[in-house]
Amino acid sequence: QRRSSMSTAFLFPGQGSQHVGMGKDFYDRFSFARETYEMANDILGWDIAKLSFEGPKDELTLTSNTQPAIMIHSYIAHTLLTENGVSPVLAMGHSLGEYSALLAAGGLDFSTALYLVKERGEFMHKAVPQGGGAMAALLGLDREVVELVCMETDGVVEIANYNAPGQIVISGERTAVEEAVALAKDKGVRKAVMLPVGAPFHSSLLQEAAERMSEVLDSVEFSDLSIPIYSNVTSQPVHDSNEARELLKKQVRAAVRWEDSVRLASQENVSAYIEVGPGKVLSGLNKRIARDIPVFNVEDEESLKNTLTKIAELN
Repeated sequence: QRRSSMSTAFLFPGQGSQHVGMGKDFYDRFSFARETYEMANDILGWDIAKLSFEGPKDELTLTSNTQPAIMIHSYIAHTLLTENGVSPVLAMGHSLGEYSALLAAGGLDFSTALYLVKERGEFMHKAVPQGGGAMAALLGLDREVVELVCMETDGVVEIANYNAPGQIVISGERTAVEEAVALAKDKGVRKAVMLPVGAPFHSSLLQEAAERMSEVLDSVEFSDLSIPIYSNVTSQPVHDSNEARELLKKQVRAAVRWEDSVRLASQENVSAYIEVGPGKVLSGLNKRIARDIPVFNVEDEESLKNTLTKIAELN
């Protein structure tokens, strides 16, 4: 049945939302999920299902493994939602999640998207010598203050994610990030957390990874988008697949303007957001950006059922 009176927006998580066991419930309960994991194993040439379900955690956390694992899980969750009559009017994804959003919008097919995130994960993983880059989350400072902190710090440190009011992530050379954290403490940061990531994502240190990703993006076929997706780079809606491709080229090294994207999308008469894939990171951010719009999530059969019930009630 179509639940078309309801305008839902889909949010697709990025790196940091992974956890051991993700996707297993879908795999156990839906033949579509099993087929998808088998196809993914074939495309990747190794057993991503086993790694997703059983870990070990430090192996799953590696950028080159995490990125495909999250996208596969999001794709299955998205497909189960649409099979149950819930289709989005718009979509957006956080960093890596932008590829899942493009998949949801029909801009890429599954095998192409999986190939792209596999390459992206490997380029990003190899971008900076291990330990040479870092990222930190700064809580409780306005973006203008964080911009100032970056300017006043020697070395490469830049804003990587404008996640939500008072939640900004910085990225760059390890020593510069540590210095910026110290400076942020002087400026009254509520909390500063070094993030457990393998590379300084969304900073100019990833220029080489961005260039390599550009070549790969040019080598694949994109299709027309059936719904707009909101770009990390510009925070604006993208309707055209060529524009989507060009923005993905910049996305590896540009800041993720998540807060602005959600604010803008929320003006489009969205009645509910659904976080599609592992975890509730984006749901947490949404509650700080668009408090008055309900947000649900789908990561296993139970949350799928709950979300379908809630959406039905809102209609």
